[in-house]
Amino acid sequence: MRMLNKTLISFIALFFLLIGNSYSDNIKIGTEGAYPPWNAKDASGKLIGFEVDLAFELCKIMGHSCSIVEQDWDGMIPALQSGKFDAIMAGMSITDERKKKINFSQGYADEVASFAVVKGSKIKPRTVKSINLNEIDSADQKTLDALKKAFEGKIIGVQTGTIHQNFLKSGQIGKVNVWTYKTQDEVNLDLAAGRIDAALAAAVAFEDYNSKAGNVLNLVGPTFSGGTFGSGVGVGIRKNDSQLLNDFNSSIDTARKKGIIKKLAIKHFGFDASM
Repeated sequence: MRMLNKTLISFIALFFLLIGNSYSDNIKIGTEGAYPPWNAKDASGKLIGFEVDLAFELCKIMGHSCSIVEQDWDGMIPALQSGKFDAIMAGMSITDERKKKINFSQGYADEVASFAVVKGSKIKPRTVKSINLNEIDSADQKTLDALKKAFEGKIIGVQTGTIHQNFLKSGQIGKVNVWTYKTQDEVNLDLAAGRIDAALAAAVAFEDYNSKAGNVLNLVGPTFSGGTFGSGVGVGIRKNDSQLLNDFNSSIDTARKKGIIKKLAIKHFGFDASM
């Protein structure tokens, strides 16, 4: 009986060890490939971008190989949970709502949001440099009130399932007509074509599009962070993969100390967005 108990205990210990380390030596990392400069595809279809470069650097620090797996944004978390890949690096902000479903590493980069309009638009709301929704003062509130007035009844485009959509739904800039799109590129194209009045996304996403499309957009209003916009971008990991979470956190620490994240951020964003 004692031998049986020991065997059973050993089996249970092995089981929990395995479910806590369910990734192999080759770590599969999911990304969208449609959110430049965070992640994108080149002319040949190869996945590129800040997070693709960073993923390989983090895997190298961990002593693992890694493969990048393309995944549509709206199925990103379900695909992680079903085991299609081991981690998410897809410009995914760390929010309380997402943490109910998956774990996140510490943040590796900050993603400030901004509104954009097509050049020539009459929307020129009052602006300040930035607003942290966790620390709104009287000047910030005046800016939010000005945005409410400027965008009242207007059509604003966002990529579906994003923090930007959640912000518009929160009512903090009043009643607007929210149009959702599968990809950020579709948002950009409709905005440039004048089919929507404005759009909300990561500021760098608009800047990247602008540089390729001939500077057809203007960023308006302040940049946003905090609150609905989360606390930076991190690696998404399944709830039971505790060892992988620890490994990513450790590798992000190392990459930060060595200046790797800063160097890649400047390369892809044009400024240091590292955290």
